[in-house]
Amino acid sequence: MRMTLDERVRSAVAALLYATGESQTDLAGALGVSQAQVSRRQSGSAAWSLADCDAVAAHYGIDALDLLAGPTRATEMLPVSRRRIAGGVR
Repeated sequence: MRMTLDERVRSAVAALLYATGESQTDLAGALGVSQAQVSRRQSGSAAWSLADCDAVAAHYGIDALDLLAGPTRATEMLPVSRRRIAGGVR
């Protein structure tokens, strides 16, 4: 079954959070929003806007189109310097 764009973005954000070891609170601070707003977007009760996607992509050092492509592409494009290391956080 094919994922919707909203599902792809939510999955990509979740994968990036995991890959970097960041929390929703960390991402919220970088975006200038509350953790509750990130949580609502990640649960699907609110949507990630295109401006949000652009800001998320910039935060992780990837292109917005890579974020929109889904979790595999987003994490593949994540700079090595942003990845957490095995057994801990970079």
